[in-house]
Amino acid sequence: MLRSVFCLIVVLLFHPTVEAQIQQGEGMRPSLQGPNLDISLDGLFAAAYFSEPEHLNFGGHDPNQTGFTLQNLELTLGATVDPYARADAHIIYLIDEEGESILEIEEAYLTTLALPHRLQMIGGQFFTRFGRTNPIHPHAWNFADQPVINNRLLGPDGLRNPGVQLSWLSLLPFYLELIGSIQNAGGETAVSFLSNEEVFPKIFPDLKFEERDVRRFEDLLYMTRIKNSWTPTDTVEVVQGVSGLFGPNAGGEDTYTKVFGFDFYGKWRPLNAVGGFPFVAVQTEVMWSYETSEDPNDNLLDRGVYLQGLWGFTRRWVAGARVDYVNGGDDADPLRDRRWRLSPNLTFYPSEFSKWRLQYNVDRAEHLDDKPLHAVFLQFEFLIGSHGAHQF
Repeated sequence: MLRSVFCLIVVLLFHPTVEAQIQQGEGMRPSLQGPNLDISLDGLFAAAYFSEPEHLNFGGHDPNQTGFTLQNLELTLGATVDPYARADAHIIYLIDEEGESILEIEEAYLTTLALPHRLQMIGGQFFTRFGRTNPIHPHAWNFADQPVINNRLLGPDGLRNPGVQLSWLSLLPFYLELIGSIQNAGGETAVSFLSNEEVFPKIFPDLKFEERDVRRFEDLLYMTRIKNSWTPTDTVEVVQGVSGLFGPNAGGEDTYTKVFGFDFYGKWRPLNAVGGFPFVAVQTEVMWSYETSEDPNDNLLDRGVYLQGLWGFTRRWVAGARVDYVNGGDDADPLRDRRWRLSPNLTFYPSEFSKWRLQYNVDRAEHLDDKPLHAVFLQFEFLIGSHGAHQF
């Protein structure tokens, strides 16, 4: 199957017949809508060193071993279907810590283009728009690994599932967007909710997995988000949001999980900036989760925060630092203990189609007696083809 997928990639990217058909775009073709097909391939790789074999990188796309890691190989396809909708798909290939190849449909969704009253709908498989980091693909992260609190509450591979999302852009004089979504609550990407029999014991080792069918609306996963943006000066822009997640978990017949979050992003850039440089950007997210079980003594409360800063001090060069703190109140559980992480890095962008990143992590985890663990990453990314812009 992997072989077939990569043959498809090569044909789409380089086959002259396909290119000619796209360029012609005559009449009503059943399979091609004209010269608007966006195709790209993005590769993200890392060389890593961990001071201890028992490292603390649990993210599905984090550098995961001393040596080399293929973090993410992403094939992106997108096109305007008709005047009313656009389709996008992201197909992911990676190699896990055990050397197993993984191929998955990360996202595949339709976005409306012509709904009235400033409404927009997304339907399909997509990242839940909770907070700032969860909807961002790994190659667009500002660090080599995702924040610790995202791993613990939203899953090592990000929270994403089939469903539908509706958003509304207000008529107020400043940017204000209301977003709501309904998605399936089960599967390996919904670790804090119904999850599955393989993933749930890893996240909740003290709870018994109870398989639950979807019998009512309460068995689905609901997300609400309010996001606004404003410009206090000509050189500063601020984006902030509040998010909530509500859904069942697999700890019993009537157990549930609630996750709340607040996020903030601010960016300064002078009026005489060239190519986006210089700039200073600050970002933070605060999250907390409450998960009930059949035994009230086993109810779980987890919370955490990260704060990061980026300084684009000259064109193509960005220095950054991130601090993570999480605390779930269980000093023996690697996914619920108190933990600190400090991550400075330096990124060089030869062009908009590639980057090199050097990052250092130092972790202190309660279940390891706060012994410092060290890690160094050298990351490389390449992009061929066209790729849409990411969120500000």
